[in-house]
Order: sequence, then structure tokens, then C-alpha cells
Amino acid sequence: MATLTLAVRASHALLAPPLLVAHLINEKKTESLVTIKLEDVETIKTTHGEGVVELTAGSSTPVYGDSAVLKKLLADYPIPSQQQKAEEEWLERAVAFTNPTFKAFEAALGELDAHLTLRSFIVGYSLTPADLAAWGALRGNKAAFAFVRRNTLANVGRWFRYVDEIIPWAGKAVESLSASAKEKKSAKSREGASYDIALPDVEKGVITRFPPEPSGYLHIGHAKAALLNDYFAHEQYKGTLLLRFDDTNPSKEKQEYQDAIIEDLSLMAIYPNKTSYTSDYFDELYDYCVQMIKEGNAYADNTDQETMRYQRMHGIPSNCRDNSAEENLAHFEEMKKGSEEGLTWCIRAKISVDNPNKAMRDPVIYRCNPLPHHRTGSKWKIYPTYDFCCPIVDSIEGVTHALRTIEYRDRNPQYHWMLKALHLRDVHIWDFARMNFVRTLLSKRKLTKFVDDGVVWGWDDPRFPTIRGIRRRGMTIGALREFILKQGPSRNIVNLDWTLFWATNKKYIDPIAPRHVAVVKENAVPCTIVGARAAPYSEDKPKHAKNAEVGLRKIWYSGSILIDQEDAQSFKQDEEITLMQWGNAIVRKISHSINPLNKNVTGLELELHLQGDVKKTEKKVTWLSTEGQELVPVELVDFDYLITKDKLEEDDKVDDFLTPNTEFRTSAVADCNVADLKADDIIQFERKGYYRVDKPFQHGQPAVLFNIPTGKTK
Repeated sequence: MATLTLAVRASHALLAPPLLVAHLINEKKTESLVTIKLEDVETIKTTHGEGVVELTAGSSTPVYGDSAVLKKLLADYPIPSQQQKAEEEWLERAVAFTNPTFKAFEAALGELDAHLTLRSFIVGYSLTPADLAAWGALRGNKAAFAFVRRNTLANVGRWFRYVDEIIPWAGKAVESLSASAKEKKSAKSREGASYDIALPDVEKGVITRFPPEPSGYLHIGHAKAALLNDYFAHEQYKGTLLLRFDDTNPSKEKQEYQDAIIEDLSLMAIYPNKTSYTSDYFDELYDYCVQMIKEGNAYADNTDQETMRYQRMHGIPSNCRDNSAEENLAHFEEMKKGSEEGLTWCIRAKISVDNPNKAMRDPVIYRCNPLPHHRTGSKWKIYPTYDFCCPIVDSIEGVTHALRTIEYRDRNPQYHWMLKALHLRDVHIWDFARMNFVRTLLSKRKLTKFVDDGVVWGWDDPRFPTIRGIRRRGMTIGALREFILKQGPSRNIVNLDWTLFWATNKKYIDPIAPRHVAVVKENAVPCTIVGARAAPYSEDKPKHAKNAEVGLRKIWYSGSILIDQEDAQSFKQDEEITLMQWGNAIVRKISHSINPLNKNVTGLELELHLQGDVKKTEKKVTWLSTEGQELVPVELVDFDYLITKDKLEEDDKVDDFLTPNTEFRTSAVADCNVADLKADDIIQFERKGYYRVDKPFQHGQPAVLFNIPTGKTK
């Protein structure tokens, strides 16, 4: 029996090799055994039989790397020599289709679409590994798969469906592998949280929705709502997730925010099955409002806002409450025109004037706004409120379970009343606690004010609780998902501490963050090393002592080095210390400033003692050779909370609790390897902490790196 053993990473890219393996077996029609080891998933073996892929336990000799695995398989595949080069090129390109970020795979898909013009297959005239690699990568990437299914690219869509048809067994392999990876990841993510909330009627299918208003950027509170809806739809019940933009207020909404929300969801690996807009239903919503007026369930009201607020608070009916349907429809028509008269009116649901639940006291369901809408232009001058349109569109779009934060609880009876009044299908509601953090504002209105007043740089400011802000600070998506899913759908309201949040992130970055060295520029201490080689030399050392796959860095050694002032001040005469990544040295001479008010160390002489035991030294310090390498200027930036109080009360004024200084910058120099870092790289400066590269080094401009909290309190 022929045997082929491989190992691939547990990522979207893992889908292509198993599919290719299965195809090889099918082509050869032999009883072959293929073992594939997935690093983060249970080991499996794939056998052929009646076109079915079976998964059982096994073991393997690793062959790592997506393209390396595919090339290994390619060597066993009968391909004409003239096609070999083209096959290898497209196997390399297929890896781009595994990137979950739209901007990353958009260009690659465009190239594939152009290539497939007048072609049925990527290379040659029959199915080859190039087709399977690209198909498997796309099929495993939710974002790319959804993009292909929208038929935006005609040639890619045609080719994708054709491959789907000629290898029907592949879909089963994809589902099996995806389910295995997802199940293990899901169990890890929600450890400690109970998801057994007994949602009713799940046997009929589950459709959830995430309905953000495009009036700002998503923050961590929105992330919880999005992730929970995604979890119940896709992982717990294998259902459907809808993304619906609640775009009913042209005064606040922008295309910029809408695009940002889609991108942020993609960054969190949330891929809705369908995207829609409340504005898609403006005609239907208008008709439903007319229906409510005709049936006596709504009326037009021109009471001024202050009086209306007072009447609702004290259970007093409006003078307009008993107007006839004809009068109300006439006023609604003026509202629709946006006339001067119409601008003074609104439409209110006729529910109750004195219900103990104030949300039931004749809420406004339509109001005038003459500003143009970012999608519908100037067609409409009237817009439905969220409380009116949300239950209606939920019902129309087939939502079965509306999962939303507990702040809406008082409005749940209103939600059901709207559906009953309009004779529409009801929807189950589950409330969960919103996520609050100490010394953090999640009010979109207050966050907008911070941006407008220049308190922060923008919506992606690393001090902001927006998805973009915390990512810019250095939060990884895996940690974000794990932390939020661990909170679960509980209804208990708690004020979370950021230390727990960042401690979760550390688990993700510590095993893979390359190690580098930086020395603070201010009062850096030059040291002479006695016993060092006369000429500077370099050695390649691991970037991470416990993870060889992170790669190597170049460390320079010479008789002249720099160390931090803080370390130098701690040294004692003739003390033995350890120079990290070099060895022990004895402090032979300490020079100080001649200024009696300044106790800074101005120079050191250290004698190498490489035979010394590094385990016995108390002080282990980082250092940088000033010879043999060009030190890289860097700016290390740390941040504080924007507000000084753990929780602001309703009558607290935000301006009274602003932290005076929230940004701290330190100039330093770093080892030569830092010049190669790119934006968004995450590293550790040894003994200083973890950092995310915000701006990479350019000649004449230092690299800017943001400190990433680790959960430890200072």
C-alpha cells in the first residue's frame, strides 16, 4: 500500500493539501493511505472509498508551509513538463487567497479573474493541483468565499462553480476539516462561559443579525454583540448571520463608517451570510406606517419636544392623540414632502400614555429630516426610528433570534407590540449584558466628541476602545475573540478590568514575538569592554529562545557598547553581572558626572568573564554594540487611560475627569535588525515590554512603536 505523509498548519490554507491528496487518490484509483497532521487540530488520515473522505487518528513526518506541502504533492502528480512552472507559480499565488482581509485577496482574485478569461482551468485543459489549491484556499476563507459567491467576478465565479461540480466530494472534505478546526477553537474560546441559554425553537433553524448604525466606528461593546450573534449563528446552531446597517439617520451616518464596519468585522473573522440595509426597506416601512395610521395604531403629533418629554414622563396624553386617521395621513404626507409644515410633525405609535414601562408610552416611530441620505440621496425626507424599523425588518428578513444588549430590555414589549400590530411573524429576543470597562467610555456620542475636540488623534487612536484603536495598540484578533467569547451571553452586568483583556493577548503574542534590544537615548552609558575582540564581529542568534521558527537576528559584539542609565546606576564596584546574549562581565570602573547634583553614570569599564555562571548573577542587562552596526532610532510610546474615574455617573461631566497627560514618548536606539520591521509587526524589546510597530524606520525618521500592555499593573 502506497503511503504519503504530510503535516500542514491549522489555518484556512490547510484545506487545499487534503483536497489535492484526495484528488490524487481518486485519479490513481489505488488503495492509498494519506496521513495529514494538523498542528492545532486532531491528527487525521484520509482514505479513498466511494468518493468519501474519512477522518481518523494517525501520525506523520512534518512537511511545513502551505506552498511546500503543495509542491510536495505536485511532485507525485502526472503533469507535462511544460506545465510544471505555471503550476508552481499558481500554487504560490493560491496562498494569497487564504488571507482573511479583503484588501489582501482582492488584487489576487482580480488577477485570477483576468487569467480565466476564455479558460476553464487555471493551467492546461484539465483539473490540476493549481485549481484545487486555489479552490480549496477560497473555499476555506469565508471572506473570499462570500466575495466569489456574490458573482462580482464573472470568470472566477464560473470557474469556481465548475470545479465544485466536477469534484462534489471536495465539499464534504472541506466541511469535515473546517468543523474539526472550528470545534477545537470554539471550545478553547468559550472556556469558562455557559452558552447553554436554551434558545427556543432552534430546531426550526437559527438566523441572527447584527444591526450597527453607520454613525461611527465599531468599539469593543459592538464586538461582543457581533461575536455572540456570529457564534450562535455559525458555531452553535450552524445557521445564518445577517449584517444589516441601521441607516435611518442621515444627520450622523457616512459611507466611511459603513465601509469601516465591514472591514472591522472581517478583521474579527466575522463573515455574515448576507448584508442588507434598512434603507432597502424604506418603501415597505412607509407602507407599514400608513397601515398603522389607518388602523388607529399611530398618529401625527406636532407637540414641541420639551412638552412631549414632560407628557410622556407624567403619563399625559398629547392633544393630537385622538385626531382622525384622515388628519394623521394628511400630516404624514406633508412630512413626506419635507414642507415647512411637515417639519413640525412626527408620527407616534398609539400604545399607552401611562404604562409603567415608559418605553410603551407612545414612542415616536417616524420623524422628518431634510438632509440627503448617503445611499438614497434626496428621495426621502422622512425616516423611521430604530424602534419601529428593527422589529419589522427582523421579521421580513427571517430573523429567528434577536440577540441584543440588556439596555434594550424595557423596549422588548414595544418590539413585540409593533409586530403584533402589523400582523407580522414574531421574533425571539435574548438579552445579554453589555461589556463595560473601567475608566472607559463606550458612548458613541462621547467618543465622537473626543475626536471632534482633538482629545485623541482619531477613531483609531490606541487610547480608544474602538476595534481599530485596540488593534493599533497591539491586540490580536485571536485574543479579542477569546476574551469576548469567554464572557459569554450572561445577563450579569460587570465592570471589566483591562488587565484581564491584555493578559489574554499576551498569551498570543509571547510565543511568536521576535526579541530585540533597545537602549534609552537619554543619559545612555557608554561602556568599554576589556577582553573583547579587537574588531567587531556578529553572530546569528534566535529571535526567540523558545521558538526557532521565528527566525534569526544578527547580534554585533565589540569593545564598545551602550547600556541604560538605570542599569548602570544599579552596578557596584567589582560586581559580576551578565550581558544578555554574551556572557558575564565584572564591573571594574564606574565614572560619574562631576556635577554634585547629578548622580548619573557617565561611563563604565567592564571586564569579560565568559567562564562565569550566568545563573548566579543578580543583574542581567541588555546592551547594544556601537561598532559594526548602524543603530536604529526608535520612539517608544506608552499611554494612560483617557479618564481618571473607574465609572462615570450620569451627572458626572466628562471634562472634569479627563486625564491631563495620556501620551508618553521615549527616544531610544535599537539593534540593526529593527530597520527591517514593518508596520503592525509585534516584537518584544527585552526587559522593556512588547511593542507594535506603528511607523517603520525610514532614513531620517525614527521607527515609532506603541507599548502593548500585558495585564501587569505598574
